[in-house]
Amino acid sequence: MFKKTSIMLSVCSLLYIIPAKAEFFDVVAKIKHSVVGIGINTPTSRPQNILRGTGFVIGNGHYVITNAHVLPTELDESLLQKMAIFIGSGKNAKVRDAEIIATSDLYDLAILRLSGSPLPAMSLADKTIRPDGSDIAFTGFPIGGVLGLYPVTHRGIIASTTPTVIPVQTAGQINLKMLKRMRNPYSVYQLDATAYPGNSGSAMYDMKTGNVLGIINKVFVQSTKEALLSNPSGITYAIPVKYLHLILKENNITL
Repeated sequence: MFKKTSIMLSVCSLLYIIPAKAEFFDVVAKIKHSVVGIGINTPTSRPQNILRGTGFVIGNGHYVITNAHVLPTELDESLLQKMAIFIGSGKNAKVRDAEIIATSDLYDLAILRLSGSPLPAMSLADKTIRPDGSDIAFTGFPIGGVLGLYPVTHRGIIASTTPTVIPVQTAGQINLKMLKRMRNPYSVYQLDATAYPGNSGSAMYDMKTGNVLGIINKVFVQSTKEALLSNPSGITYAIPVKYLHLILKENNITL
């Protein structure tokens, strides 16, 4: 479904400057060029490509951000399987190699380095937590790559900022992940827009500026795996961008 190639882009096209009074459709049109798919490429089998989630490009056009849980846990070397970044759109999307630069199990974030020529990059907002009621949007691949790589945009508001530790009725409901978060709790955004499994790793951004405010994540309320497409929880969480800034600093990555 996807073809492997190298795309040459001029350096001047890498940074999108969105006018202060840009219409939302202008913002979406520019951001879509920075949205990529994350998955597995198996050249020796069918299907060749499996999409596991969404990512977005930042910095010099070679860094890709996604959720850590989106990354493949096992690759079959006998089948020449590799982690891959899917770029472009439609049925002729391209496949790029990528390597893992850093991951954080605590914040469920991963930083990848993209091979080949750079892609247009999104800008990160500052570390300020945005207030409830702020308008947001996110663009990703909610139904994966079944029909091709077609980014979809959802919009909503920040409904609340909540702790990562979800209250339980009995002690028996507490698991190891919850215990770890209790030792180092932090806040996440709760949104009123519904994300689906393929949206994991999508950038949540300001609808006016296009700046990244957070990273979509569904696993904070799902102890095992995300809800099926036919039965989403209706609750979407996003990791504030301040924690991405922290991971970038810890790994000496300057944007």
